Amino acid sequence: MSITLNNNSEYNATVIGADPATDIALLKIDSDEDFEYVSFGNSDDLQVGEWVLAVGNPFNLTSTVTAGIVSAKNRANIVGDAKSLQSFIQVDAAVNPGNSGGALVNTRGELVGINTAIYSQTGNFAGYAFAIPISIAGKVASDLKEYGTVQRAVMGIISPNIEYIKENDPEKYRELQKIVGVLIEDFSERSPSKTAGIKAGDIVKSINNSPIRNFNELQSQIGKYRPGDKIKVIVDRNGKEMTYTVELQNDQGSTELTKSVDGMGALGATFADITDARKQKLGITSGVEVTDVDKGGKFRKEGINKGFIILRIDNMPVNSEADIAKIVQMATTSKVQDKVILIAGFYPNSKTQYIAIDLSAE
Repeated sequence: MSITLNNNSEYNATVIGADPATDIALLKIDSDEDFEYVSFGNSDDLQVGEWVLAVGNPFNLTSTVTAGIVSAKNRANIVGDAKSLQSFIQVDAAVNPGNSGGALVNTRGELVGINTAIYSQTGNFAGYAFAIPISIAGKVASDLKEYGTVQRAVMGIISPNIEYIKENDPEKYRELQKIVGVLIEDFSERSPSKTAGIKAGDIVKSINNSPIRNFNELQSQIGKYRPGDKIKVIVDRNGKEMTYTVELQNDQGSTELTKSVDGMGALGATFADITDARKQKLGITSGVEVTDVDKGGKFRKEGINKGFIILRIDNMPVNSEADIAKIVQMATTSKVQDKVILIAGFYPNSKTQYIAIDLSAE
């Protein structure tokens, strides 16, 4: 794949890793040049009302900068499902399609977030834009560089389902809304919090001295750590504050770091983008061409060879190697034991084929 910088210089790049939960990928430019870079700020220190600048390429307008203020922090239920990131910075800077992946910087020029979504009934900016805090995005990039996959930690606690209670028990919902913190209703299996001595009914008030007022703030704080890290948790138990040390675990119940599965390497193939003119000639709207395959790769094993055009993977259209890498990353990091992707594609002048590739097989 290639990357074009603001000065129109173009470079080859490789995908180091991708994280579907945050929609962040880490790319490496293949060059020995010294590039200018932006320094990281501290997104935790952002204050509501603070001025920020959003940078991006909306509507193919190169390097557009818009200004606004931080409208809120730790916004949830914006994009994705409950398993995806649910802790966004909300800003009122004008952000439109093309801003995604752009920088959100403070007035000191420090990177404090990555623009990722807008809230609109028309598809264009309507006053609400959202960014991933750099405290989370920076850790994602660091994990992808060091481990090839994101290391996510859990406390092993279960809090009340607020949305369900809101619909079915309004009186209980009003009582829960008065709680400042996170009420622990139960624990997951082999919970490190339960092992540390925390009990059901406790209310989490802070993590490593950072106040916790709701579940979104708790998720944001835990998102900074890796399995095996130890955190100081202060809880309220019947009006009395108590302090515990919790050793965080992965979602499999251990403190081990997750190993990266090189899904793209296992495919054993190289890819090339298809021009719009060729797509029109072939009668397709999406597609990536396989330019070479390795003898020991999974593509060759399943009968995919040079010249095969991939239209969709798991029913998602692909137009670049980065699109393929993102879907493969989703499959290899899935909790499902059978990590299978379904490829739809064809050889020119042949019918469409559907081929399953098992990424978990040796």
